[in-house]
Amino acid sequence: MVEVLCVGEAMAVFVPAEPGPAHEVRTWRRTVGGAESNVARALAALGVPSAFAGAVGDDAFGRALLAELAAEGVDVSRVRTDPARRTGLYVKENGDSGTVMRYYRAGSAASAMGPELLSTVDLSVVRLVHLSGITPALSPACHELVRALLEAPRGNRLVSFDVNWRPTLWAGRDPGEVAGLAALADLVLTGEDEAEQVWGTGEPARLRALLPEPATVVVKHGERGATLLERGRAPVFEPALAVDVVEPVGAGDAFAAGFLAATLRGEDARTRLRAGHLQAAATLLTRDDVSTPLPPDVVATLLRAAEPEWAAARLTVGEVRG
Repeated sequence: MVEVLCVGEAMAVFVPAEPGPAHEVRTWRRTVGGAESNVARALAALGVPSAFAGAVGDDAFGRALLAELAAEGVDVSRVRTDPARRTGLYVKENGDSGTVMRYYRAGSAASAMGPELLSTVDLSVVRLVHLSGITPALSPACHELVRALLEAPRGNRLVSFDVNWRPTLWAGRDPGEVAGLAALADLVLTGEDEAEQVWGTGEPARLRALLPEPATVVVKHGERGATLLERGRAPVFEPALAVDVVEPVGAGDAFAAGFLAATLRGEDARTRLRAGHLQAAATLLTRDDVSTPLPPDVVATLLRAAEPEWAAARLTVGEVRG
């Protein structure tokens, strides 16, 4: 039984293994990345049975990705190996204004995915399907795949959609395409900056008026916190934890995993938001897209902390203060 099926893109990631500008770095460390595979990995680390469905090339990077995802507890039996296309990759470069991401995904195996991928997936054994706005931007066939998953008969299954707006991927196209896909989901996650680009507003109440269809909408406000909007209930805002940030890449995927895991456990609104914040905080403390979850005792203490204690807590590498 699979609790969550994440469908999308997995990529090889190269991170500098020494300081200095990218053109001077000679040693790089290869890891795994990609929004949907990040969520699958984070869920598995939280003890949620997860699977990843996508496509990789029949190459060294593709084999490495499958091996590493499987080693982390992710079911990869639904991943297609494409003998004609390569595995995509991206490089993290250290810049004066922060991390710069360089993507090399044109012509990748993932960009050739289409609705035929559904023939390898038994949705009847899945409680939740997780998608993002990155996949439909990769190609028309990928767009069709995501729409097919959103339009497939639901039963008791939920579908979550993380907007993950990438302006470069959507250049020259109507943001309304993303808005239309989000409207078909049961649960939507978006940053307020992303919502501003797609719907013209990141203000929760105004966004909810423009996006009434999903039962649940989460608006992330960066370091300020997140707002949960659920049909028939008052909005709930929960501030984010104070974190000494090492790197922000992957924090949104981590938040999604924490929030979804708590949602599947049937937790209340505040606990679900805090679970998302805790996962995001763990990733903010590393240079990897997915990090080891915080110690269980720290998580348990902060999930049940009174509001003043939560607000006073601060996470730094190897230490929690508050």
